[in-house]
Amino acid sequence: MVSVRMSDRHGICWQCSVEREIMTGNRSGRHFLQIPGPTNVPERVLRVIQQPTIDHRGPRFQQLVRDILDRLQLIFRTDSPIIIFPSSGTGAWEAALVNTLSAGDKVLMYETGHFASLWYTLAERLGLDPQLIAGNWRTGIDADAIQRILEEDSGHNIKAVCVVHNETSTGVTSDIQAVRHAIDSAGHAALLMVDTISSLASIDYRHDEWGVDVTVAGSQKGLMLPPGLGFNAVSEKALSVTEKATLPRSYWSWMEVLAANQTGFFPYTPATNLLMGLQEAVDMLLGEGLENVFSRHMRFGEATRRAVQAWGLELLCLNPLEYSNSLTAVMMPETINADDFRRVVLERFDMSLGNGLGQLAGNVFRIGHLGDFNDLMLMATLAGIEITLDVAAVPHKKGGVQAAVDYIAAQVQG
Repeated sequence: MVSVRMSDRHGICWQCSVEREIMTGNRSGRHFLQIPGPTNVPERVLRVIQQPTIDHRGPRFQQLVRDILDRLQLIFRTDSPIIIFPSSGTGAWEAALVNTLSAGDKVLMYETGHFASLWYTLAERLGLDPQLIAGNWRTGIDADAIQRILEEDSGHNIKAVCVVHNETSTGVTSDIQAVRHAIDSAGHAALLMVDTISSLASIDYRHDEWGVDVTVAGSQKGLMLPPGLGFNAVSEKALSVTEKATLPRSYWSWMEVLAANQTGFFPYTPATNLLMGLQEAVDMLLGEGLENVFSRHMRFGEATRRAVQAWGLELLCLNPLEYSNSLTAVMMPETINADDFRRVVLERFDMSLGNGLGQLAGNVFRIGHLGDFNDLMLMATLAGIEITLDVAAVPHKKGGVQAAVDYIAAQVQG
């Protein structure tokens, strides 16, 4: 594998100019943050977040919390309670496990990619006994494999099935309804826990209808906020097992948060300004309408894939039925280091693309097209990539941007 270098034909003066801009921070225009999260934060949300902090024990905050908790249910599509933690998505993972399980409990997990693997590692560290169904990082969950294992577990020793809806490291979306069907067909009592960190508010997801017991989410992707809030939507069944669960928990205790939420408050100092921003973000999402949000992301995903295919590059996701509409992972030719390519994109065009994670490091780059994002932002993103493919001498075909333009135009005209 060779490194991508900026061609000498661009001249020493150009190189010096770019380096000077980077070192001084004096670059014109806005940085293009096209990683699959954290995503761009809308101006409306930024303006709210930068307001003076309010009293988190006062009536204004109390009203804010009640409004957020009520309307978040529309985003998660649930009538169940939603618990908010000042945390990353990893914290929300841990909260889901420690509130429902005991040391030594068996947990069934599916390796769809890097983040599914990290959740498995976290479960091990908590003293659980997780079983990881091996995957190839290019396809989604095989629900039949889950069903076979659950059918063999006649003693119902497996207490939970933990899966990732949209694997952020690979751009693969799995069928959660099929997983629910597999559990039910096996006649098994295991809880169903689903990571929706890069799908919630971007890709259709239904906590209640799909029979999910714990939905894990974060603030920094489809919800269009900075990192810092983690979420658990919890079913009645999940709440019913908390009293028997013995894994240590204090900060992550659902019951303490729920008790405080009854009066519109939290048991500790919350992320006040992020919650103010969350209220504004929910306003934006519901104002646009969730179906319109999902349709917009579907358009971005398809346009991006058409561009990649026109370039003659390979999509990491193998199954068209599992293509993600919030991000696209692109495989680079074997002779090209994807991270070197990303460096050229950043240094020359001030755009950040997602790197390959785990076993995909150096082999793929990821295009984020989720959150506060529109058609022209997508066109600029794809143009920056196509120009860099040329600048960095990456073997490719012309016409990726035009393929995306043609698709978007047809959607608008239709």
